[in-house]
This record gives sequence, structure tokens and C-alpha cells, in this order.
Amino acid sequence: MREPLPEWPLFGMADDVRPALAAARAAGAPMVLATLTSVEGGGPRPPGTQMVFAGEIVAGYFSGGCVEGDVAGHAEACLADGRPRRLVYGEGSPWPDIRLLCGARIEIFLERVAPDDPALSALLEATAARRPAIWVSDGERRACGDPGAAQPWPGAIARAYEPVPRLAVFGSDPTALAIASLGAQSGLETTLIRPKGPQSPPPLAGVGYRREAPAEALAAVGVDPWTAVAVATHDLETDQAALRVALPSPAFYVGLLGARARLPERLARLREAGVAEAAIGRLRAPIGLDIGGKAPWEVAVSVIGEIMALRYARARAFSTEADTSSAQKMLQI
Repeated sequence: MREPLPEWPLFGMADDVRPALAAARAAGAPMVLATLTSVEGGGPRPPGTQMVFAGEIVAGYFSGGCVEGDVAGHAEACLADGRPRRLVYGEGSPWPDIRLLCGARIEIFLERVAPDDPALSALLEATAARRPAIWVSDGERRACGDPGAAQPWPGAIARAYEPVPRLAVFGSDPTALAIASLGAQSGLETTLIRPKGPQSPPPLAGVGYRREAPAEALAAVGVDPWTAVAVATHDLETDQAALRVALPSPAFYVGLLGARARLPERLARLREAGVAEAAIGRLRAPIGLDIGGKAPWEVAVSVIGEIMALRYARARAFSTEADTSSAQKMLQI
């Protein structure tokens, strides 16, 4: 008999279910991957949202408590018989007693995945290598490959995965620590960089630490199109060294903490150092959304909010530009 879900749904704070998939595979446990495939009427979670059920492992959420318990029951049945399921909640649902308070109609696809499934291995290998991947499945047959390689077939869903977003924070004061801490809590793979800093790392859960010069530190972190860089050292020379490396890089976000009055001087020094105008134009300065606060956690909220806003704006632009002429739309993070 399945145990009820915990009263406090901390499992729902994990938006990316790939760590749960990896944990289930490491334990040799079969798992159920549940994917939200359709939302009508404005639900709390977008299509592509996922949950994982594997024994005591539960991750993700769909509705904030309306349907998770029932989905868990169907997941248990899916684990037992291996048959995929398509669940409907809201209008047209066979379970009218399960009501969505938001008034939405949602559809959820459940599939049993074995720990040795080749598609699962391909997905986790792509995640480790920081490559985008596409998961295509009808519950009986599935494939996972590079974007464009795995095409959906009739009756299959397709789910796009991007590499886990990264955040590199330069600095050592309370504001830099708050940015790094909130970044890690927000699901960003976060590293604090303090050139010539102490040997011991900062006591921040989930935050890595580098103490090399900016160029060496960013090379060690690995800057790619899914990386954000926040420069917040209050040291002009370190700031400039970090910006000279970060601005021409593939990073999708580069922000600089500092007074607006000193920005023209900083930009002039970058030009003198040979940084291209197009690269300088990518700089977000002063860093963060203008929320009016200057306390460390207030600045951290503004910075992470700006990073998230830019990240999802890019995702929306990609979705708009993508070819949606086929009946099978791609579900994305």
C-alpha cells in the first residue's frame, strides 16, 4: 500500500527532476516519470512540468496540492503493471471529485522507466555533458537524443531539456554571499569566486568556491550559453578583469554591481582594454531589477529575479521561433 505524500510538500521545490531520475537509477529502482502535457484555463504550472515517483523518491509538483496525491496513486499502478497512463483533471475528467481550484484543465502523461533504459542513460549523459536533449516517448517506446535528432511519432510526447543553468558570483561581502546563496536555492549551479580568498570555502549550502584570478576561475567553472555571471567585488581591478573575460564569453547574462555614476568610467576602461562594443552592450549595470532595496538579500532577490527573467525571455523567444506546424508540440523547461 502506498504511503501518503508528506504533509509538507518539500518535494515540490525541486523543479528539475533529473536529479531524482539519477537517484532512482543509482538505487536500481524503476520509476514513473509524469509529464504535464496540456494546460487549459491557466494552471499554476506550465506544460513540460514533471514529477518522478520511485519508491520513497518523489520530486516535482503540478498543482500545489490539488492532484499530486491522486497522481501518486496512478504512478503506483503504473509501476506495478508497466502500462502508460494519460490522466485528465478538470473539465472532462473521470474524477469530478478532484477539483482544481484554479479552474484549469490539465492532462498528465505517466510512463514507467526502467533504471537501465537506454533513453534514461542518454538523458543523464547529456545532462552531465551539459548538452541539450530531447526526450520522446509514447510510454512503450522512447528515445532521447540531440535536438533535431529525436523526432516525435504519432501518440508520443516530446520534452526538451536544457543544461542546468549556472551562476558564477564574484565577490566576498554579504551581498555577494546572499546572491550566491539565493542562486543555489533557486536551482542554479552556483560558484562563488574570490580571487586570492581564504583556503576554506564559504559556509553556504550548495555553493562551490574558486580562488583563482577571474580568467582561470571562469575557465574552471566553464562558461557556456546557460551561464550567468554576477560581478560584485567592490574592487575595480577585479571587476574589470572579470568583465573582460565574461562579456565576450557565451554567458547569457553578465551583471555588474556598482554605482550608476561610475559606470561611464568602467565602460571606458573596458573599451580601452579592447572589449568589443557589442560585448559591452550586453552588460547589465547596475545589476538586478530595480526593486528599491539595497540590503544584501534585497539585492540578491533583484539579481536572481533579473537572471530568471532573462532566462525565460530567451526560452519564450525560442518557443516563438520554433516550428509548431506539426500536431506534436515540443514541451520545454
